[in-house]
Amino acid sequence: MHIAIAGNIGSGKTTLTRLLAKRYGWTPRFEPVDNNPYLADFYKDMHRWAFNLQIFFLNKRFKEVVEISKAQETIIQDRTIFEDAQIFAPNLHGQGYMSDRDFENYSDLFNLMMSLVGYPDLMIYIRSSIPNLIAQIEKRGRDYEQSIRIDYLTGLNKRYEEWIKNYKGRLIIVDGDTCKFGDNPKDLKIVTDMIDAELFGLFPFSENK
Repeated sequence: MHIAIAGNIGSGKTTLTRLLAKRYGWTPRFEPVDNNPYLADFYKDMHRWAFNLQIFFLNKRFKEVVEISKAQETIIQDRTIFEDAQIFAPNLHGQGYMSDRDFENYSDLFNLMMSLVGYPDLMIYIRSSIPNLIAQIEKRGRDYEQSIRIDYLTGLNKRYEEWIKNYKGRLIIVDGDTCKFGDNPKDLKIVTDMIDAELFGLFPFSENK
């Protein structure tokens, strides 16, 4: 199976990927952040590096999708190719960081790739407010993320909500503001109960029944 976790910057995707991989014995695929040659430059000059960064992510994500489709084990993926093309790139274009020419080129490439890409078996979307995202970004302390603009995060959040509203595959939505799965085992169980119900038809036992 292919399980994917979606959510804005700082929503907790990597944490949830790690926890679920351990809980279910799934193989994790993490977002290429630490070895990304464009990310630090992008946050310093978004106009200059937006197209380069998005092409890098699109390339990496498409390779992952092809590899996942051939895998025998269950893969859990931190962020998807859909988010790059339907949220991040349009947001950069809409805010003037990516030119019409570059965005059209990028979109043509993505549409070609989509002819070979299917939906994950389950999408887990972590919904989070801007204040919570900012707190999480500050908490993890990546230097290059400290310059992220609030209007950039806000634009991403709006596009995430539009995308998830029209998402056609199997979907679970986690409230990242109230469900602190990284700190509270009871909150993590809320997530795993939803996954068990969706994938395996299992429901949590209740002493009241």
